Amino acid sequence: MATLAFNHEEITARELKPALLELDGISRETIEAHYKLYEGYVNKRNEIMGKLAEVDLAAANQVYSEVRALKVDLSFALGGIKNHEIYFEHLGGSGGDPDGLMAGLITRDFGSAGDWRADLKATGMAGRGWAWTAYDWDEGRLFNYVGDAQNTFPIWNATPLVALDVYEHAYFIDYQTDRASYIDAFFDNRDWDAVNDWVNRYQITT
Repeated sequence: MATLAFNHEEITARELKPALLELDGISRETIEAHYKLYEGYVNKRNEIMGKLAEVDLAAANQVYSEVRALKVDLSFALGGIKNHEIYFEHLGGSGGDPDGLMAGLITRDFGSAGDWRADLKATGMAGRGWAWTAYDWDEGRLFNYVGDAQNTFPIWNATPLVALDVYEHAYFIDYQTDRASYIDAFFDNRDWDAVNDWVNRYQITT
C-alpha cells in the first residue's frame, strides 16, 4: 500500500558563506569537513523521503517496521539539516556581546550578556551534541536548551536563535578534546546581524 502523502521535491544544501572559511579560531579544514556532514544529512533526507513515498503503511508496527525506521531516521536527518543551517548562517561575524533586538531579549531573560554566555557555555559542556538558545512562545522568553543528538529533546513551540554544535566533529581538528576553548571561539565568531534578522522576522519583542 503506497501513499501520496510524501510527494516531495528534493532539496539541496545551502552554500557556505565565504566568511566561514576565514573564522578566528575555527579552521577552514574544520568547516569544510563539517559542511560535508551537513550535505550528507540533505542527501539522506532526500533518500528517506523518496522511500516514504512507497512505504507499505499497512505493515506499520511499533516494535519494528519500515515506516517506523524511516520516520525515526527522517527526524535525525531533518534535525541535522535545520541545526546546521542555523549554525553556519550565524557564524562569520565579529562576535562580542549581542546587540540590537537580541541584546534586549538576553538582558531581560538572563540578566546580562555575560550570564547568558556562561549559561550557554555550561549547557554546551553538558550536552553530547547540541545546545540552543531558543525563544519559547508559550513562556514568552529565551532559554538555553540541551540536546544529545540531532533529534534529541526538541522543545515544542520554541524557535532556536543560537545553535551551538558540540559534537566532536565541530572542534576536534582544531582543539582535540578541549571543547571549552572551541565554545569560546564559537562566541568570538557570532554574527549578531543574522540573529537579529531572525528575531525581527519572527516578530519577537521584549
